[in-house]
Amino acid sequence: MTPDLLHHLLDRASAAHGHRPAVGSGAAIETYRTVDTTSREIAGHLVERGARRGDRVVVAMAPDVLVPALLYGCSRAGCVFCVLGERAPVSSYVHVLDDAEPVLVVTDNPALRQLAADRAIGCLSPAELRGPVRGRTAVLPAGPIAVDPVCLIYTSGSTGMPKAVVSTHVQVTFAAAAIQSQLGYRADDVVFSTLPLSFDYGLYQVFLATLAGARVQLGTAADAGPGLLAELHRTAATVLPAVPAVARGLSRLLSRPSAQPPRLRLLTNTGSAMPDGVLGELRERIPGLGVQLMFGLTECKRTTIMPLDEDLRRPGSVGRALPGTEVFAADRDGHPLPPGEVGELVVRGPHVMAGYWRRPELTAQRFPRADGLFPQLRTGDYGWLDDDGYLYFVGRRDDLYKERGFRVSATEVEAAANRIPGVEAAALLPPGREREEALLVAVTRLAPHEVLELLRTQLEEFKVPRRCLVVAAIPLTGNGKVDRACLARMTAEGSHV
Repeated sequence: MTPDLLHHLLDRASAAHGHRPAVGSGAAIETYRTVDTTSREIAGHLVERGARRGDRVVVAMAPDVLVPALLYGCSRAGCVFCVLGERAPVSSYVHVLDDAEPVLVVTDNPALRQLAADRAIGCLSPAELRGPVRGRTAVLPAGPIAVDPVCLIYTSGSTGMPKAVVSTHVQVTFAAAAIQSQLGYRADDVVFSTLPLSFDYGLYQVFLATLAGARVQLGTAADAGPGLLAELHRTAATVLPAVPAVARGLSRLLSRPSAQPPRLRLLTNTGSAMPDGVLGELRERIPGLGVQLMFGLTECKRTTIMPLDEDLRRPGSVGRALPGTEVFAADRDGHPLPPGEVGELVVRGPHVMAGYWRRPELTAQRFPRADGLFPQLRTGDYGWLDDDGYLYFVGRRDDLYKERGFRVSATEVEAAANRIPGVEAAALLPPGREREEALLVAVTRLAPHEVLELLRTQLEEFKVPRRCLVVAAIPLTGNGKVDRACLARMTAEGSHV
C-alpha cells in the first residue's frame, strides 16, 4: 500500500533497514535509524519554534547527510519545505522569500541569511540546526493529512519570475512509489546523485532510495566533473541518475586507456534528451549497464518511463505512462487524438500537482476541466503515442517554430546534431525577436558548413537550419539543461570566440 504521508516512507525504511546506510555525503554516512531519529528531533524543534501546519521552510545548503532528516522532519511537523540552490542569484532568493514567506531558512549562504534577517525570518545554519535539536524531543501536535502540501518546487517559465509547484503528501508519495515500481531500486544499491536537490529529479532520489532501503550518495556539481569516475569507484555506486552533460563526461573519462569501468548497473535520464551515441559508448564501456529513459515535468514529476533498455527496440520513445496514470496527445479542445497524431500532451493521475503557489490564473490555464473529468494537466509539450502507448516527444511549445512554412521541432534538430560523429554537444536557438532564423550552436572541431552537410543526411532539408555557429562550450543551468537565455546572450555578444 502506498504510504499516505511523506515521512511514512522513512518510518518503514527505518523499521526494515534501520542499521543500513541511508545517506552519504563525502566521507560522512548516516543509517536509516539515525536519519529517523534526527527527523523526529528536527520536527520537535520546528514546533518549539512556533512552526505550524502549512508553514514554509526554505532549505539552501550544500549536499549534506542532514538534508533527508530535515525534509522528513518538516513532513512530520506538517511544514512545507522548499529546497533552493545554495548559490542561487540574490534576485531568486528575494523572490522566493517574498513569495513563499517562510518561517525558517536553513542555510550557510551569507547573502540569504541577511535577506532573511531583513524580513525578520528565522535563520539557522546546518551546524546550528544540529546543535539545538540532537537528543531533544517534543510532543508534536496533530500531524498533516495526505492532502496537505509538503513541498514547493520553484520552476522557471518562459516569462516572469519562477513559479512554485505545490505538491501534497499523497502526490509526492504516489509519484515516488510509481517511479520506484518501474526503476526497481534495490536495498543494496548506492545511488550516486550529483543533481541539485532544488531539481525534482535530484530531490526524488532521496525518496526513491528510502522506498528501496538503498543508500543515496549526495554529490556536488564538482563531483560531476573530472572526478566523477573516481567517486563512482570510491562509493561503489550502482545507480547513476544522469543528465546528458554528466553522461558525456563519464563517457570521456572511460575513453582513457587506463580507465576501469564502475559497478553501475543502471543509468536513468530525464529533463533533456540523452544522445544515442553517448548511451552506446557507455553500454560498450560498462559491462551489464542497463538504461531507463524517462520524460516528465515538475508539475507531475514523471510522465513516462521506458522499460529497461527498451530504447534499443523503440528508438526515439520516452516510455509509457506510470502505473495508475494517463497521458495522451490532445487537439486544441483537449480531446484525445488517435495513435500517431501529434498534439499537446495531457496528463492525468494522482501524481499531478495541486497547483501553482499563489498563481490562480496560471493554475486555471494548466488545469482546464473537460467533460466533467478530474482536472487535466495541459503540459505545453507536444508529442504522439504509438499503438502500444509509448510516447514520442516532439518538442515544447517554445521549441516549435515554422521554417519555410513547415513546423519544426528544435528538440528533433538538436537530437540529430548530437548524433553527428565529432559533435560533442549541440543546441538550437529558434527564430524569434532576437533572430530572424534558427541558429544551430555546436561544440565540435568540424567547420559549420560540415555540420550542416552532415545534418542533411539525417533530416529533411527544410528542418536543417541555415546557420551554424561553433563554440567552445554550451552554457548549462544548475540542473544540467541548456541555458538558452545565456546562450542567446553569448551568441548575440560574440563571446563564443
